[in-house]
Amino acid sequence: MPPGDDESQISSLKKQLEASFARSSSLEKENHELRQEVARLKAQINSLKAHDNERKSLLWKKLQNSMDGSNTDHASQYKQYNLDDETTFCPKPNFQELQGGKDRSMNVPKPPPRPTPAAISHSLKQVNQNQIKVPSMPMPAPAPPPPPLPSKLLSGAKSVRRVPEIVELYRSLTKKDAQMDNRTNASATPVMAFNKNMIGEIENRSSYLSAIKSDVKKQKEFINFLIKEVESASFSEISDVETFVKWLDGELSSLVDERAVLKHFPQWPERKADALREAAFNYRDLKNLETEVSSFEDNRKESLTQATRRMQALQDRLEQSVNNTERMRESSSKRYRDFQIPWEWMFDTGLIGQMKLSSLRLAKEYMKRISKELKSINEYSQEQSLMLQGVRFAYKIHQFAGGFDTETINAFEELKKVGMRSHHHHHHNNNNNV
Repeated sequence: MPPGDDESQISSLKKQLEASFARSSSLEKENHELRQEVARLKAQINSLKAHDNERKSLLWKKLQNSMDGSNTDHASQYKQYNLDDETTFCPKPNFQELQGGKDRSMNVPKPPPRPTPAAISHSLKQVNQNQIKVPSMPMPAPAPPPPPLPSKLLSGAKSVRRVPEIVELYRSLTKKDAQMDNRTNASATPVMAFNKNMIGEIENRSSYLSAIKSDVKKQKEFINFLIKEVESASFSEISDVETFVKWLDGELSSLVDERAVLKHFPQWPERKADALREAAFNYRDLKNLETEVSSFEDNRKESLTQATRRMQALQDRLEQSVNNTERMRESSSKRYRDFQIPWEWMFDTGLIGQMKLSSLRLAKEYMKRISKELKSINEYSQEQSLMLQGVRFAYKIHQFAGGFDTETINAFEELKKVGMRSHHHHHHNNNNNV
């Protein structure tokens, strides 16, 4: 074959390879984006699952009540809104009026006494004025999220620094001990399952269907009022989002079936309402976990195995929650910004950074417990195994939190000292036995 042909064949093969590489890199990018989207959707589904279960149990209770009573009894539950005919609507106080300062609890208000028609039209005007909380001019583009800060800037109250000694000690101990724990950390989340036949039976009940029709007809003004509240909601603090969601859910619980009724209102801002609930529930769950970790106390009455298992399980939950938030926070924070929902708590400068620092308490308690056990053990191989266990846990948290604070460094120094003392003691005994 002439040399020219070889060259042209090689160059055409090169082009094919380049084209296939470009295709594969674009597919990888697309695959990565799809995975991120799937992770976001999974998180959204999980965060709404609890809310759905609450709704289902509420529906079930209401249905049982409606089965016990006649249709006239059922209709009487709407009297709380003073709705004897379609045209009458007694406006409820809006969220800002109800809040009246952050310290007030968000219980659903008692209905006011029935007003005169003149008072109704006057208060309707007031409601309309109150709705104009956010100007209709376009919102300025929100600033992009700040890049994660260096670990030493994570918290003003606690300063952490890297401790190279724990990394060295961990590596030297794991070389000695090739056996690593294979922990399976699968936690199945029970989900309330509704039997299909039961759902069918419920939906076929005429009392249920007529109750939905009644809600759609009589609660129109009330739902339009809630639509405006959700659309105009804008917050600077995530705790205010929690309060608003609690209030909104309290208002919607008066409907016989929230989703079935709202389906008839295409203008209902479902995406924003879902985002508000997702942010509120995620923040609440993380905050509760952070409180549990930061207030953790070792129970000395428990055996070493029980105590260390408890600390390990708590740290696993903490890491899993932080990792889940970090994985979805880019896409979530963008959605939250679009809906004027605070998002800074999802980054290391906010609650997530605080959660990482809270884990230092677990590291400190774990190392203290191991040090105490080491003082009462005489078997060298047991000591080595315990030392590895303590250092492995502390190393894991050191990497997670970005360093140790002073108290955790002191616990680590104590563990090293006790470990070295035991080592010398056994070495000395072995020499005497020779």
